[in-house]
Amino acid sequence: MAEEIDYESLPINSPLSHQLAAGAFAGIMEHSIMFPIDAIKTRMQALSASLGSSATATRLSSNMVQQIASISTTEGSLALWKGVQSVILGAGPAHAVYFATYEMCKGYLIDPQDFQTHQPLKTAASGIAATVAADFLMNPFDTIKQRMQLQSPSKKGMWSVAASIRQNEGLAAFYYSYPTTIAMNVPFAAFNFVIYESSTKLFNPTNTYNPLIHCLCGGMSGAVCAAITTPLDCIKTVLQVCGSESVVNPLFKRADTFSRASRAIYQVYGWSGFLRGIKPRIISNMPATAISWTAYECAKHFLFKGDQLL
Repeated sequence: MAEEIDYESLPINSPLSHQLAAGAFAGIMEHSIMFPIDAIKTRMQALSASLGSSATATRLSSNMVQQIASISTTEGSLALWKGVQSVILGAGPAHAVYFATYEMCKGYLIDPQDFQTHQPLKTAASGIAATVAADFLMNPFDTIKQRMQLQSPSKKGMWSVAASIRQNEGLAAFYYSYPTTIAMNVPFAAFNFVIYESSTKLFNPTNTYNPLIHCLCGGMSGAVCAAITTPLDCIKTVLQVCGSESVVNPLFKRADTFSRASRAIYQVYGWSGFLRGIKPRIISNMPATAISWTAYECAKHFLFKGDQLL
């Protein structure tokens, strides 16, 4: 009888290169495919100088369809892809580290004979460790991406934006949002891994490779996690764009700490400001997380299968 394979984690003896390759593939697929929706979310959460005065920026529409139509008409359809090169450059290595750390921690925390059982706390702990490591690598690229998403078409490219941040604000500017990112992504990762693995064990008890189940469970996980972490994502966006020339509101330009960013959002928008962009965030994260998990499981499946044929 053929050996039963647990597709919810890479085999214990799988090389690190396979973990890195599977993670990098998943990360690039996740971020690049849903990038335009992420750009809309950033526009909703930040005040852009392209809108004119601060008063005009404050009245920025929260309707996603209106945002897409406005940006496409005034800036061209490619405006929704500004900054994608930064996120792709960072997403590959960051997600490689993310999934490799996750698999390594699971290997340390969970006994091999218990891999088939439900281990939500140890799975969550592995996800948290993976998030802390990956976000440290990804945060500068995400900051550059956010700045580029607010720019008009004539503005600088990725390396010019990075050099400008370094020269005008210092290296610390790349990590203003790191504590907030961790505060947001730790619960996101914990819930993501727990919801995904719990649902796959429910819908796929035999642990066979099933892209439809992986996609469904990943989408469910992404939607829930995106909704509950939106307030922190709003604060993170403000921190990452506070030094941008595109930000026109004085409160937002000075928002270089968690408390200042929180106060700025509340004073401009009220409590509803902490939910700005929740619809595009859910719409982008649901398929993005589904794509990430499906791509990861696909890469694991074919890499492992390739090893079996050697």
